[in-house]
Amino acid sequence: MSDDAADTMRETVDAIYQAESRRVLATLIRLLGDFDLAEEALQDAFTAALAQWPQSGMPANPRAWLVSAGRFKAIDNIRRRARFDGKLEVLGAQLDTGAGDPGRQDDEAGVEDDRLRLIFTCCHPAVPPDAQVALTLREVCGLTTEEIAHAYLAPPATLAQRIVRAKAKIRDAHLPYQVPGPAELPQRLEAVLQVVYLVFNEGYAASSGQALTRADLSGEAIRLGRLLAELLPQPEVLGLLALMLLHEARRPARTAPNGDLVLLEDQDRSLWDQALIAEGAALARQAQASAAAQAGGAARPGRYTLQAAIAAVHTLASSSAATDWGQIVPLYDSLVQLEPSPVVELNRAVAVAMHDGPAQGLALLEAILARGDLADYQPAHAVRAELYRRLGKTAEARAAYERALRLTAQEPERRFLERRLANLP
Repeated sequence: MSDDAADTMRETVDAIYQAESRRVLATLIRLLGDFDLAEEALQDAFTAALAQWPQSGMPANPRAWLVSAGRFKAIDNIRRRARFDGKLEVLGAQLDTGAGDPGRQDDEAGVEDDRLRLIFTCCHPAVPPDAQVALTLREVCGLTTEEIAHAYLAPPATLAQRIVRAKAKIRDAHLPYQVPGPAELPQRLEAVLQVVYLVFNEGYAASSGQALTRADLSGEAIRLGRLLAELLPQPEVLGLLALMLLHEARRPARTAPNGDLVLLEDQDRSLWDQALIAEGAALARQAQASAAAQAGGAARPGRYTLQAAIAAVHTLASSSAATDWGQIVPLYDSLVQLEPSPVVELNRAVAVAMHDGPAQGLALLEAILARGDLADYQPAHAVRAELYRRLGKTAEARAAYERALRLTAQEPERRFLERRLANLP
C-alpha cells in the first residue's frame, strides 16, 4: 500500500473511531462485563484495524469487526494473565463461548440497546451522584478525564479516582447492565435525565470561571438527549431535549463579543438559531401531547416538559415586549405544584414580576428569603436587586447587588453586577 493510501486508511480509521468508538465500547462492556477490560479491548481492536485493514481492506461492517476483534483480543489477554491469576481462566473460558467470527454482522438494535444499557449503568442509584456525571461523560460521551476535570474545575486526579471508584462499585456490587423494567423505569429514568441536565447546565451557564458557557459540554448533553429520545421516546425525554435545544438556540446572543453577559430582554434575537427553535418547539409540543396521551387525555406534563413549554414561549416571542407572561405564569404554577422547590418559586416570582409588576414579584421573593431559603443563592439576590432597582429603591438595590457579588464565582456575571451597581443613582 502506498504512503498516500496508508494515510487515507488511517484517516478513515480515525473517522470511524470518532463515530463508532462509544457504540463499540458499550457492546464490549456488555460482552466482557468490565469497564477497564472493555476499554483496553477497544484500543486493541482499533490498533488491529490499523494493522490489518490496509492489507485486507475495509470490512463490510467495521463496527461488527471491531467488536469481535476487541473480544478476541480480550480473551487472548485474559488467557495470558490466567497463568498468574486462576480466576481469570474461568472468565476467559466464559468469554470464549460463542465468540464468533470477527467479520460477522452485528444487530443494529442490539448495539443501540447496549448504549442505552450503558447510560443506565453509569447512572445507577448505587453510584454516587457526582460519580454518575463523571462516568457518563467518560464512558458514554468519550471525554477524557482531563476534559471532565477542566469542565468541573476539579483536579484530574480527583476525577480519575471518582471514575475508578464508580467502576469498582458497578463491578463489585454486580450492578445489572440493563435497562430497568417498567416498574423501575420512571425512577431510574429521572436519574439519567438529571445527569444529562446537570451536564447541559454546566455547559450552558458555567458555575464558575472566566467564560459564561462551555459549548462542548452542552453539546455533549444534547447528543445524549438525542440518543435517549431516539432509543426511549418518553414524554420527559422529549421534554428535556426540547428544553436543551431551546436554550442552546439563544447561545450566540447570550454574550457580547468581549464575553460579557447579555440578559434575555437585551439579546439580539436575529442571532438566535431558528432551526433549533423550530425543532425544540416541535419537541415541546410532542412531549405535551405524549404526556396527555399517557394520562388518558388529562395533560399531566413532567417538569422538563413544563420547562420546555416555558422556554418555547420565550423563544417564539418576536421581542421581549411581546413575551406572553400570562401564559408563562400558569406554567410556573403547575411546575411549583409538581416540584415545590425554592428555585422554581424564584423563577415564578420573576414571571409574576414581569406580568403583574415588580412589587408583586418582590413580595413573593421576600417571602422565600424570609423562610431562610436561597440565602446563599446568588441568582436570588441578583433578582432582588433588579426588582428593587425597578421600584426606585436604590439603597435596597445596592445592598442586594453587593450580596450577589459576594456570592458570584462566574467572571462575566461579576462584571455584569458591577456595572449594574455602578449605574445606580
